[in-house]
Amino acid sequence: MKQDGDLDGLVRMRIRGLRVARGWSLDELAARCYLSPSTLSRIETGHRRIALDQLTPIARALGTTLDQLVEPADDADVVIRPHRDDGRGVTTWLLSREHGPGGVTVAKMRITRPAPSRESITQRVHPGRDWFMVLSGTVELLLGDRTIIVRTGEAAEFSTMVPHVFGAYDGPAEILTILDQEGQRTHLTRGVDPPS
Repeated sequence: MKQDGDLDGLVRMRIRGLRVARGWSLDELAARCYLSPSTLSRIETGHRRIALDQLTPIARALGTTLDQLVEPADDADVVIRPHRDDGRGVTTWLLSREHGPGGVTVAKMRITRPAPSRESITQRVHPGRDWFMVLSGTVELLLGDRTIIVRTGEAAEFSTMVPHVFGAYDGPAEILTILDQEGQRTHLTRGVDPPS
């Protein structure tokens, strides 16, 4: 199967690339992973099948994980495509593929839907804190009994245990946001109310 062959070749290139980046000879890496230099050479050049019991010590010696060594390569690991949710009036770009420290997610959002009127909503709460910076446009933040206008170049940070909801004010707005796990579940999950 071509895909398996492509991944096999990619793993071999990664092993060699990491070894060369560290300035190690075949002998040096072989000593660190307890393989013979000739075995390692044949693995790198494709003249020997790679066995799992060989990959684990190679990955460890190179200071990487087995998962990182064998993960497939495609454009999904490079290109960040927007997710458009017309019902909520939000387009989202997830800028962090894995949760960062403390489980945070970084996202860019384009908001076209205005904040609902105070009378028509039940403002949401969830544990944690929200943070966003307005990249363009203006955001209306309803925070408890307060209405706060956040303009381009300004940022907002608040406890999400205070009832809150936000939306575009006088036209579309784009924000950069950092969300904890509860914030991600609330703001980035399909089928929920407008951004809260």
